[in-house]
Amino acid sequence: MGFTIGLAQTCHPADGNVVALVDENAAQAKERGVDLLVFPESLMSRYEAERADFLAESQPIGGLFTQSIDAIAARYRLWIVYTMNEANPDGLPFNTAIITDAQGQRRGFYRKVHLFDSATTQESERMAASDMLFEPIDTPFGKIGLGICYDLRFPELALAAAVKGCEIMLYPAAWVDGQGKANQWKTLLAARAIENGMFTVGVCRADKGYVGCSRVVAPDGEVLVQADSAEQLIVCDIDTQESAQMRKAIPSLKHRRPEIYT
Repeated sequence: MGFTIGLAQTCHPADGNVVALVDENAAQAKERGVDLLVFPESLMSRYEAERADFLAESQPIGGLFTQSIDAIAARYRLWIVYTMNEANPDGLPFNTAIITDAQGQRRGFYRKVHLFDSATTQESERMAASDMLFEPIDTPFGKIGLGICYDLRFPELALAAAVKGCEIMLYPAAWVDGQGKANQWKTLLAARAIENGMFTVGVCRADKGYVGCSRVVAPDGEVLVQADSAEQLIVCDIDTQESAQMRKAIPSLKHRRPEIYT
């Protein structure tokens, strides 16, 4: 199955009008023949915002923000993957990715499982971790799975999707820059693609302090398209049959022996 994917490597808009940013990228994507448009992590709300402001900005799925983005998907007849600051009635917000079809219908959502608590960043101070993986969904382009940013460092998440038939794994991200970080981002995307025989797509913010470097990696590890660190929309044609061909040539998923791994 062939289709065209668009990677919207964006900065958070200075005026805060995220809906206008999405509309602008959707219009450009439509002109370039894109079928599926993917935005980075931290699209709705900037992580850099004051904690109180970040918490106050959260909205439920089905609120004004999702209604607005879903309407854009329907207007341009595009599938769109976007991220939001999802209100949680039981505590801190969730970091959530939404996948919406070309009719503007939400087809699924994923709440980030792994929170980036590091020497410099404590995501758990402003968001809650989910305890459920995304169930890959059937689309006109193939079976799609979702992870978010730091999830990329955990091969179990991509593997869980692969064994359920996932052919395209999408990672919206705000991958923080630093020594070796861009190389880690690129290497991990390639690793997830090769070890699971599936297309792996990383879409990162282009703001200062983030690596950018969005890319599409084929099931054999070949980089099909890549961005630098600047704000841009990059486009790539994908044939998901390559995933099946790679898994037939090197059936490593079938050779797994999970009974001896623990």
